[in-house]
Amino acid sequence: MIFWEIFKMAANALRINRMRTILTLLGVIIGVSSVITIISALDGLEQSIKSELEFLGPSTFIATKMGIIMSDEDFFEALKRKPLKYEYVKAIEEGCDKCVKVAASSNAFNTEIKYRNNKLRNVLVRGSEYNIIEIIDFELGQGRFFTHEEDLTRRRVAFIGTTIQDELFPGVDPIGKSLKINNVKYKVIGIAKKKGSSFGNDADRVIFIPYHTFVKQFGHPRGRLAIFVKANSVEDVPDAMDQVRVILRARRHVPYDKKDDFGMVTADAVMAVLNDITRFLRLGLVGISSIALIVGGIIIMNIMMVSVTERTREIGIRKSIGARQKDILLQFLYESLIQSLGGGLIGIAIGVILGKVLISLMNFNMTPSVFAIVVGLTISTGVGLFFGIYPAMKAAKMQPVKALSFE
Repeated sequence: MIFWEIFKMAANALRINRMRTILTLLGVIIGVSSVITIISALDGLEQSIKSELEFLGPSTFIATKMGIIMSDEDFFEALKRKPLKYEYVKAIEEGCDKCVKVAASSNAFNTEIKYRNNKLRNVLVRGSEYNIIEIIDFELGQGRFFTHEEDLTRRRVAFIGTTIQDELFPGVDPIGKSLKINNVKYKVIGIAKKKGSSFGNDADRVIFIPYHTFVKQFGHPRGRLAIFVKANSVEDVPDAMDQVRVILRARRHVPYDKKDDFGMVTADAVMAVLNDITRFLRLGLVGISSIALIVGGIIIMNIMMVSVTERTREIGIRKSIGARQKDILLQFLYESLIQSLGGGLIGIAIGVILGKVLISLMNFNMTPSVFAIVVGLTISTGVGLFFGIYPAMKAAKMQPVKALSFE
């Protein structure tokens, strides 16, 4: 019997028992959607943090409200902190002799960028001061960056990355053209040099706008305000961080016997912590989600065993008219695989949707990773094969005479 005919018979058997099939799918759907959601959400979180850090050079550090969080206790304590204030920038400029450049910056991810009929979603929009380009690792390609005056007067001008140029303005020189950020019009005045991908994140999918313009459109950044600081040299970074720490403690009236109520961040420190955290989170959360998949597999096996018992006479009739053990084995194995793969595909779709919703609520960017989808399909296929093989073998080994006499 050819494989296609066996497959059609298996699909038809599942169609006849629709309610049983749906119940069987649920365990796999829950397990796979959980895995996809977790992996996608962690990838989105990781990429959003990396997109912040990839701009930093070796002599640059950031002052933030949260800093590096190492425990639940630290996290909840950091949430209670007062946000950084824009006035701290001026204080650092005047009080830190080891610092050559200081700039405020914030960002928004939930954005829609338009130019005529072209549209991009979830583009990183950075509201920064005019001198940020002298601090972070970004070079001018064409045009110019915005000026101090344009920042103070809240001009709607934009400096774009090359990915924005390629995807939003194909075959068109963007300089002087107007794009819309969440339906607010901005004039493109410059394009950055291509940076390429870093850690799997597109560093050129970014738009810079003046900080005060950003505040006018998106509101005060509150906990999202970051102060970028560039030291005189790599060797001066520790001293510069100490000076900034003293200035911020004084401005925020932190008692001498209390810990800092802000964070000081370097790229190397964050990446080391981030890699450790995401690795353990993936292992732990995916392990928990796998329990649902195992339960789903057990449900598949139990229902397949019931199906084999109910169809004993059918198996006997098919064997008596020439069906081989291989044909019976494949039919029941296909039934198991159709259910597990069907549940896997539905679970992937649900997981991608849930991941996008979660990341949207957290204001992070996310693109469902191919790795997560491959993991979901691989797991669902493995569940179908592993838990379907025993019922399929039991059906295939039935003796025709005994099967036909079964009541």
